[in-house]
Amino acid sequence: MRVPLPPPRSAAGLLPLLGFLLTGCSAAAPVPAPDEVINAATQALTDACLTRQGLTPPRRGQSPPPAHEQQITSALFGNGPTELSLTLPTGYVVRAHTDGCLGAAQQRLYGDQRRWFRVSVIVNNLEAEASHTQRPLSEVRDRHRADLADWHRMRTRALSEATTVLNHPSSQGDMPR
Repeated sequence: MRVPLPPPRSAAGLLPLLGFLLTGCSAAAPVPAPDEVINAATQALTDACLTRQGLTPPRRGQSPPPAHEQQITSALFGNGPTELSLTLPTGYVVRAHTDGCLGAAQQRLYGDQRRWFRVSVIVNNLEAEASHTQRPLSEVRDRHRADLADWHRMRTRALSEATTVLNHPSSQGDMPR
């Protein structure tokens, strides 16, 4: 059966109709950005890790009870001496733990937390290095070509793992504490 449509009053009135017809009468669901997927999986993994330790995961805008704040911070970020450290060309030293829930989530998602720490710190500070060394960013990026390739490879792996974590919540427990 054919349904007669009233003629549009202008060419602009035809655009919404064309959009409606071209999308098959429904709009496609927006695809989340890779960062959003990886961040959501990291949150799910760290929340599961904290819960296994009997702790309530923190929520944005809510402070944990003061008695539990240090316990949650230690469980989430690790404690004791930092196991990972990298000195940037700017002289700034970046440190991280491997023993917290966040470290375990990174190990699960990226496959090699130590390598991810190193390449992500380097890649995230390329502009600062270029500014500090007074070199063009393109030259600094070229110098770190291998690090950039590792970063992309590890991000691709993390996106795949994150998708698995989010699509199969039971897999969130497959992570060391």
